[in-house]
Amino acid sequence: MIEMTQSDAFFVLNDVTHTYQSGEEEEHEALCGINLSIRAGEFVAVLGANGSGKSTLARHLNALLLPTEGTCLVRGWDTKDEEHRWDIRQEVSMVFQNPDNQLIAAVVADDVAFGPENLGISPAEIRTRVEEALALVGMEKYAQAAPHLLSGGQKQRIAIAGAIAMQTDCLVLDEPTAMLDPRGRYEVLHAVKKLHKEHGMTIVYITHFMEEAIAADRIILMEAGRIVMDGTPHKIFSQPEKVRSLGLDVPLASDLAERLRRGGWDLPQNILTDEELLQCLSR
Repeated sequence: MIEMTQSDAFFVLNDVTHTYQSGEEEEHEALCGINLSIRAGEFVAVLGANGSGKSTLARHLNALLLPTEGTCLVRGWDTKDEEHRWDIRQEVSMVFQNPDNQLIAAVVADDVAFGPENLGISPAEIRTRVEEALALVGMEKYAQAAPHLLSGGQKQRIAIAGAIAMQTDCLVLDEPTAMLDPRGRYEVLHAVKKLHKEHGMTIVYITHFMEEAIAADRIILMEAGRIVMDGTPHKIFSQPEKVRSLGLDVPLASDLAERLRRGGWDLPQNILTDEELLQCLSR
């Protein structure tokens, strides 16, 4: 785990356990004693197979779920403290896997404006935020469209625009590109990277796509409700067999480099991107 002081941390989870109750006696422990700190301004990708606890973790970060045991602190506020729930949700906005969970208005621009309106932002500022957010996700031409007539990928980009318009300090994205084609995934990831780089936004990005995960500063791998790996993308993917043992793939360039090494090529262990592989091969 990356060391940091309490003042550096945006999120601090101490021994967080979350148990779902599906019946009078049947329980499912989705998180098991999670200890985690995420620095303000950090870009963290969270990976794991289905059922690993990724989405449950994400929902703790803005108090949509509360720990069964342990504490989850956001900017020092305990998510169990009802007095600070509104403060927490003004700091952390979320984008879910299914955009239909977030689209509520009859017109795209109104949907993107919904969050800022609830914050009491002036109409002029709201218009500016809506225009900028839609442009950032490539949906400015659809400002007056009806969300229910859009494709799944287009709906997801509108949901992301709504979160961007909130201008919170943190954006948590739960598999935001799951419904997008490769071009749509590229556009969304580009927008998220821009928010992080140019605006210093804290990003927690849950994904199944390895090529998206390597854009992060840090990767957290989960299995059965526990954190099993935590480090930089190069550190994580330099252990391909361990990653595969968790039911995950490695980036295509890493996989190809590994195959070439087995075939006798002298290539470094920390290749992640197509560009890095091409540079090594050209030498």
